[in-house]
Amino acid sequence: MTFQTVSALGSRDVNEDTIYAGSLNGRSLFVVADGLGGHGKGDVASALAVSAFKEVLSDSSHPISVLLPNAFLAAQDAILQEQKVSGCYFQMKTTVCTLAVDNDQLLWGHIGDSRLYAFSHNKIKMRTLDHSVPQMLVLAHDIKEKDIRNHPDRNKLLRVLGVSGDTPKFEISELQKLHKYQAFLLCSDGFWEYILEKEMCTALKKSSSVEEWLQRMREIVEQRGSSTDMDNFSAIAIWV
Repeated sequence: MTFQTVSALGSRDVNEDTIYAGSLNGRSLFVVADGLGGHGKGDVASALAVSAFKEVLSDSSHPISVLLPNAFLAAQDAILQEQKVSGCYFQMKTTVCTLAVDNDQLLWGHIGDSRLYAFSHNKIKMRTLDHSVPQMLVLAHDIKEKDIRNHPDRNKLLRVLGVSGDTPKFEISELQKLHKYQAFLLCSDGFWEYILEKEMCTALKKSSSVEEWLQRMREIVEQRGSSTDMDNFSAIAIWV
């Protein structure tokens, strides 16, 4: 596998996204966390989440099918503990999208509206479904998929890490075979908001490397976001 990453401020003063892409004891881990809350607290939440994922997934004595759910729970605990220490109970939350790979086995998970896209033959084979109001409306057939990006409630999330009093309702995929896929894209909503899925596929088809693929997509994102109050945007592009 090869990969390339980007994490940028957009129009904001602070980057509340945290990402990780690398190897831990022979396994590969990719994480995109988009912190919520502002005032310098969203970045703390996303950093705590990514740190927890790295720590849990570094345990080579257990399979990723056991470790990935534990990582979500560990991230939740770390954020709630920091909320108590700092007194910021409502300003420290984060989404998470993650992919763990062990030899030819992989597993992905997410909570919130940071997305994972899986590609095969230059087409999207799967994407995670947002835990958001617009996604719920799509599932209820009240709006169409294309309407999510511009929906007035697009930023209203139904599930995130950092909500006390409840077990975080993350989703974990079944174990998959790596060789069934061509590429993956993990990204925050600040990235996918400005690029259509068909454009991701076109960029993939035209690219000769993962670096070129991500660069093509980034150019679209930055061009469309340049005249807006652009959020932080982060992405990890992976070629199998």
